[in-house]
Amino acid sequence: MNAPSTEIRQHHWRAVLHEIIFEADTSAGKLFDILLIISILLSVITVMLDSVDSIKTAYGPILYTAEWFFTLIFTIEYGLRILCVGRPVKYMKSFFGIVDLLSILPTYIGLFIPGSHYMIVIRILRVLRIFRVLKIAQYLGESAMLLQALKESRRKITIFLFTVMILVIIVGSLMYIIEGQRNGFTSIPRSIYWAIVTLTTVGYGDISPKTNAGQALAALVMILGYGIIAVPTGIVTVEMSRVRPKKVSTQSCPECAAEGHDHDAVFCKYCGTKL
Repeated sequence: MNAPSTEIRQHHWRAVLHEIIFEADTSAGKLFDILLIISILLSVITVMLDSVDSIKTAYGPILYTAEWFFTLIFTIEYGLRILCVGRPVKYMKSFFGIVDLLSILPTYIGLFIPGSHYMIVIRILRVLRIFRVLKIAQYLGESAMLLQALKESRRKITIFLFTVMILVIIVGSLMYIIEGQRNGFTSIPRSIYWAIVTLTTVGYGDISPKTNAGQALAALVMILGYGIIAVPTGIVTVEMSRVRPKKVSTQSCPECAAEGHDHDAVFCKYCGTKL
């Protein structure tokens, strides 16, 4: 009799913890998420201030302590998230699961690799949860539409990028032959770098052609660059016009912690658990 009772209490405890950590329907859940977002912003500001030499010299120990304080808080939070979901591996492999892990790893890695702790600015990605906290479901629907459009256009964009890569290799090689080392094009990889900078209309100016033939080729690449830049935008725009926005729920699955379900969904579309 005790075993089932213990199991029921454990299930209830996990359900309450999941409601607080993953949901924002209750006052406790909303308060938790708001405090979490404030902590994330403060931790990112701490890292930014730590990169300023004058501030680091004056307040280094305080910033170091604050960084570890936030890291320990987020480590405990990450452990609780794993504890209260039915399928921890699903959560750990999800977008937010990976971001949550990456937000705490750099501080620990910083003990062995100096400077790597600055990468904890990736914590700012966790602020994306604010859309769920504030229950701005229409933003979730629009973001889902954008992600779907990007997903549908990935093959076209991959082919486009592959074509551009071939083009810059050919142009870079031609420029290396035309200009040569005497004009700063010391190797084919460096010439390819020039081709990428010119094709994307960035134009750093650290290398530039000196011969008439080289300048003619550069002019052609610049004109070509204006046309190429518009291609990925057009591809994604076409796919977005085909995707229809859907009403998205802010409900999180208690089993796999997945989000983005339809507003009238009863079961999780990823693992089948009742929502």
